[in-house]
Amino acid sequence: MNIYLITGASKGIGFELAKQLSEAGHFVVGIARTESEIDGVKFIQADLSETGKLVSLMSEAIDSAPHDASSFTLINNAGMVNPIGLIGSVNADEIANAIAVNLTAPMIISNAFISNLKNFDGSKRIVNISSGAGRNAYEGWGTYCSTKAGLDHFSRVVAMEQLNAEHPVEIVSIAPGIIDTGMQETIRGSNENAFPLLEKFVDYKEQGLLSTAEQTAQKLISFIDNQDFKEVGPIVDIRNF
Repeated sequence: MNIYLITGASKGIGFELAKQLSEAGHFVVGIARTESEIDGVKFIQADLSETGKLVSLMSEAIDSAPHDASSFTLINNAGMVNPIGLIGSVNADEIANAIAVNLTAPMIISNAFISNLKNFDGSKRIVNISSGAGRNAYEGWGTYCSTKAGLDHFSRVVAMEQLNAEHPVEIVSIAPGIIDTGMQETIRGSNENAFPLLEKFVDYKEQGLLSTAEQTAQKLISFIDNQDFKEVGPIVDIRNF
């Protein structure tokens, strides 16, 4: 039995990943602030900004898996683009909250995943949903770019460390492309003073250049199923596959 643990599973890519993987017969644990009804998915309601609860959360998620598990895959999907704004004008509490959700939470969750499954000798994988914003600088996205860059570099370090593990965890940080989700609505709802690239993102929508969450989830699942993480390396863009 293949086990998938997915954060941010109540909407967008996370919802589609949970739905499609469950429909394929896998055991899926969805973690999100709001619970969604997906047949066959076990939901755990949690706010990832409450980082002190995440170690026990991961233990609960892993312990809920069937005893005949042959693989575990953690997908750190939850994320937020706010606060949008030039540095010097954004709210400090919003910066701290975004760092907690986008970077601190996946680091703690990954740490707990590796620790809890240290002696498990089946396949173990971590998929961090990153962004091109972690690899390029965009005005107005100081917090978002920084957290995604941090997630990428964290993935590089874990990949290096796991080379020496007895039962290694494979890891990849993958940019999923530009997707028509609630995050894109948030971006388009900002103003040009806060986000100078606003017009470009409005054009993406108007010109039909955005992938759907369903299409993106299909691509991600195909990547997970068919690619050797060690071969492709820890930093990946789904558009190259």
